[in-house]
Amino acid sequence: MLAVCCVSIFVVGLDTTAVNVALPAVGRDLGLDVRQLEWAVDAYTMVVAALLISSGALADRVGRRRVFRAGLVLFAIGSVGCAMAPGLGTLVAARVVQGVGGSMLSPVALAIVVGVITEPRERAQAIGIWAAVFGLSMAAGPVLGGVLISGGGWRPVFWANLPIIAVVLVLTAVYVPESRAPRPRRLDLPGQGLLIVLVGAVVAVLIEGPRVGFGSGWALLGYAVITVTAVAFGRVESRRGEPLMEMGLFRRLPFAAAVGGAVVMFVALNVTLLLGTLYLQRVRGLSPIAAGAVTLPMALAATVCAPLSGRLVGRLGPRLPLRLAGASTVLGGLLLIGLSDRTSMAVLLAAYLCAGAGIGFANAPITNTAVSGLPPERAGVAGGIASTARQVGAALGIALAGGLVADAAPAGLAVASRPGWILVAGCGALVLLIAQTAPASRVAAAARTPEPVGR
Repeated sequence: MLAVCCVSIFVVGLDTTAVNVALPAVGRDLGLDVRQLEWAVDAYTMVVAALLISSGALADRVGRRRVFRAGLVLFAIGSVGCAMAPGLGTLVAARVVQGVGGSMLSPVALAIVVGVITEPRERAQAIGIWAAVFGLSMAAGPVLGGVLISGGGWRPVFWANLPIIAVVLVLTAVYVPESRAPRPRRLDLPGQGLLIVLVGAVVAVLIEGPRVGFGSGWALLGYAVITVTAVAFGRVESRRGEPLMEMGLFRRLPFAAAVGGAVVMFVALNVTLLLGTLYLQRVRGLSPIAAGAVTLPMALAATVCAPLSGRLVGRLGPRLPLRLAGASTVLGGLLLIGLSDRTSMAVLLAAYLCAGAGIGFANAPITNTAVSGLPPERAGVAGGIASTARQVGAALGIALAGGLVADAAPAGLAVASRPGWILVAGCGALVLLIAQTAPASRVAAAARTPEPVGR
């Protein structure tokens, strides 16, 4: 059961990062600039971020295996649409379909795992394995994506999803038990609609702001929409008996810090992936497969550090792995602050190694703390909140990184990307601060688990 759930997460993460490596090839084939390519990436992450919590709640209500299988089918349909897309509009629409399917996989897979494995120490170790697979997929995507692109262009990146999904569908029917919450929540449609508008408006301003000007009338309208929607979302959620997002949970410092840490770490990861991909292919002239090979240290570090992090969380609590994650991310960003077209390959490899260690150490403590903030019967919603934070961070990271280099020529791209590496180091520093709010030991973690809210 754990293996089946992990494979589904691997497909989602692999697709996300493999697309980053494919972006230059997609741009050349479809005639798209960097800002249009950002939409091809963030159309997926926006939809996933906006729907994750509702997908978790839906799974708790109608059945987790049922929703999980529906997500696999939708992800496959979206993959076919992406592979056959003749232009930007079709590609973005297909990525939206993929996003709807992806939103049904990550939180539901985590809910299935948490529902079956209830002993705290074993659950932390299982989450460590889950996080290891997720981190491996995010880091290995550039490598496998480079192999696929070199063999047949960018479209095989999407076709490759289909045989894996077919196998997972069969194994799900055999090995994954059906489960649902004893007391399922109602779907919060007003909150869901406001969250879609809020996430979409933030990402749109970040992507289009450099083009239209952050002080232009369109940008000011975007700021107004973000402000009004955020206020309305907070008020609606605070007044509903069964809200999409229980705002009271964020008054609990460990829970709020875990969610914030997920956003920050995935900003750092996606800034690293996008800036690194563009730099290696456009500035250094590497082929997609060679550019992917440069990221191998990231994949290796994420694979090794994630299960180690799960064991550390199970034995010692989340503080130590969060500190290791923050320190690794800071070092990775600092190594590339002076990036130029002649930066040595050793420095690049070391930076990717640190980035992989950072995401590997971070996932387990963040996920375990977030899931522990809600009772077991609400595992779908708990997984949705943790996964939403990751996808919001991913969308913000892509938008911020793209904004830095959207108008940069290849000769100036390295210099233009330097603020992005400062941002990565800053994200690591924030994680070091967040680590101070985490329980220092597993015993303390259990003592500080938030009481159920709104029950």
